[in-house]
Amino acid sequence: MLFGIEKILRSQCRVASGSRLLVAVSGGADSVALLSLLRKVALGYPLELFVAHLDHGMRPESEQDAAFVRRLCEQWDVPFYGSQCNVPALAQEKHLGLEEAAREARKDFLEKTASETACEVIALGHHRDDQAETVLHRLLRGTALPGLAAMQFRSGMYIRPLLYFDRAEIREYVAAQGLMFVEDASNADRRFTRNRIRHELLPVLQTFNPRVADHLVRLAGRIGEEEDYWQQETEKAFQQSGTLVSGRIRFDRRKLLELHPALRMRVLRRGLALLLGTVQGISARNLQDIEDQVLSSNPQTDIAGPQGWSCRRYETLWLGREPLCADRLPEFFIGGPGVYPLSTMGVLRVSLENAPRGEGQGAVEFDASRVPFPLKVRSWVAGDRFRPSGMSGHKKLKDYFVDKKIPREIRSRIPIVEASEILWLVGLRRCEGFRPVSGCCVWFSRGKNV
Repeated sequence: MLFGIEKILRSQCRVASGSRLLVAVSGGADSVALLSLLRKVALGYPLELFVAHLDHGMRPESEQDAAFVRRLCEQWDVPFYGSQCNVPALAQEKHLGLEEAAREARKDFLEKTASETACEVIALGHHRDDQAETVLHRLLRGTALPGLAAMQFRSGMYIRPLLYFDRAEIREYVAAQGLMFVEDASNADRRFTRNRIRHELLPVLQTFNPRVADHLVRLAGRIGEEEDYWQQETEKAFQQSGTLVSGRIRFDRRKLLELHPALRMRVLRRGLALLLGTVQGISARNLQDIEDQVLSSNPQTDIAGPQGWSCRRYETLWLGREPLCADRLPEFFIGGPGVYPLSTMGVLRVSLENAPRGEGQGAVEFDASRVPFPLKVRSWVAGDRFRPSGMSGHKKLKDYFVDKKIPREIRSRIPIVEASEILWLVGLRRCEGFRPVSGCCVWFSRGKNV
């Protein structure tokens, strides 16, 4: 195993000579074997080793495990960094399962310790059997294809030098070296999904094929190689179809529809990962729901997912942590000529003219004798109707907005100028009638600023 570990460190884990390496050691056989092997290669490589141990506070004997790892580090002259976390309390506080809370606490602790010790790499003791269990776990949970690539020899600053070896090989090494280790009783606790996979599901599958674990590991390896290619294609497609805007991801639906479904799903996953900062918790079901939004004949849909919010607004798809905001324009009255702020919509200029000036883009005018002050400016409400210019009869504002494909959130921000009836949807459409022929008129124009 010693020669294999050194080769894996160089080629698969891409650990440079002279690296400072933080080793996560629980005290179990796998992590003790990992530390032992790394110590043997450290001098010639060379590597500078540090050990991190987190007491999860989930078992009465966990303090003894921490003491064991500390003594082992003293014996082997490796700097030890330990901490304690009440994982059950953390799980309750953050509404997480125990496994997820433990994983989050461990990740935070390891990365903080790596920063404090200036370690470039964090070594984990995951092995070949862990890989098979991870593939099954993700299949059961419902994952997209990239999730089946499972664990890699190197993911960012994390490395897994034992990923090539199975549990039996590691136990043989531990026995041959006469290494002491501690048994974690929680590894037999069937309340945890991974333990049920290890002790119940895998043994059943092995009755169908004794080498099922090897096949699962090879499957993960093949998918991992293919994902390296797909990541490049996904990044190119994402740059062409998606944009990060004020903490949200905005997709051009038309460009998404041009993509092959397999690539489109990866682009959506890339958007979620960019938004959330992680791929953890993004399931195949989440992605399929968003894909259905893209393909739907319904132009405006909203989905509140476990990791955020997705909404379709005609030819735009938005991903965000919270729903789009539908702020309403503060209602106010126009008492006479002047300049009136329209919140984030600029300003409304109002003047009295002795004769018609003519209408243009963003400007309208009305017969002053038929449109007396004060005039009301407000947002639309359900049931509003108006007489669009050039049309006979009334039309519901909702139907007008739908015809113009105006997203829901934009509708409430559009100022409405109202007298005895709606005169103007500012910047969009004036009403039929009230046009000045001669004499005094009220002239409106919308501007960006005062």
